Amino acid sequence: MLLDLKNYLETHSPASIGDLSTHYSVEPDALRGMLDHWIRKGKVKRLEFGCSCNKCSTGGTCGSCCATSFEIYEWLGDGDDGKTASPDRRS
Repeated sequence: MLLDLKNYLETHSPASIGDLSTHYSVEPDALRGMLDHWIRKGKVKRLEFGCSCNKCSTGGTCGSCCATSFEIYEWLGDGDDGKTASPDRRS
């Protein structure tokens, strides 16, 4: 599943947690755990955007905003997955 998630983000980045949840039919909390794996490796960046409607910006909720659409994940990886040594590292 981690590699599927990686492949999806490589081709569909950036993607919201809502999009990922729908695509994989998995709860957002379960996906966050998998995404945290790639974040720790420095391959994914989490972006959050707040709602700009008047009701939400004053601490309320408008009822039409979906919080998961504002939680975005962007693939940053360079394809090496950390499995190879850096070319400028000398023995």
